[in-house]
Amino acid sequence: MTLFVVIAIVLVAIASGVALLILQIQRMAEKRQLDDAMGESRRWVEQLAGQVMHLTGTTTAARQALADASERYTAAGSQLSLAGTVEQAELAKKTAVEGLYYIRAARIAMDLAPGPALPEDTERARAGVVTEHRKAEIGGERYEASPRPGQDTPHHYPGGEVAGRPVPRGWYNRPWWKAALVGGAWESGAAVLFSSLLGGMVRATGSGEGRDSWDRRA
Repeated sequence: MTLFVVIAIVLVAIASGVALLILQIQRMAEKRQLDDAMGESRRWVEQLAGQVMHLTGTTTAARQALADASERYTAAGSQLSLAGTVEQAELAKKTAVEGLYYIRAARIAMDLAPGPALPEDTERARAGVVTEHRKAEIGGERYEASPRPGQDTPHHYPGGEVAGRPVPRGWYNRPWWKAALVGGAWESGAAVLFSSLLGGMVRATGSGEGRDSWDRRA
């Protein structure tokens, strides 16, 4: 065996060892990232669990918000148990945080302190909030939106994008967005609903943006 062949074999062995070491380092880093994401998500799910278990609604709006929070807790727990990637763990966290927004709404509906501030993602910030009481009749059905909970507006939505459209945080007389959440698309009257109920509403994004006509999104 010539010296050249020996050197080539040694170099290949070294290269293979380096490649294996790099692969192991990458896998350790990915595992660390997943463990961190799982731990962060678990923290939010546990926080939601504590609120769901210890709060009891004393008003119609509070009971409805707590029921929605309980649904998010069940969904977040299921997502977390099945998570195998950072993205899946982050989805569980997002669901748990949404549940905590419902908890916050329930506390407000019972005149309790809302609790600490919660993370606000881009979609929720862009959707803004309901700033005034609105009523609209569409297809013979009555729709209401209000910045405050009430007997006629017991359904809360924490704000965000639903099937490609921003729905502002606020209180409504019916959860009309749920069909789009389940089916992934709005019904035929959605454009009229957005224009009539939410048209010209001020967005509160915290970024200094002014008015935005909801009619433009119809």
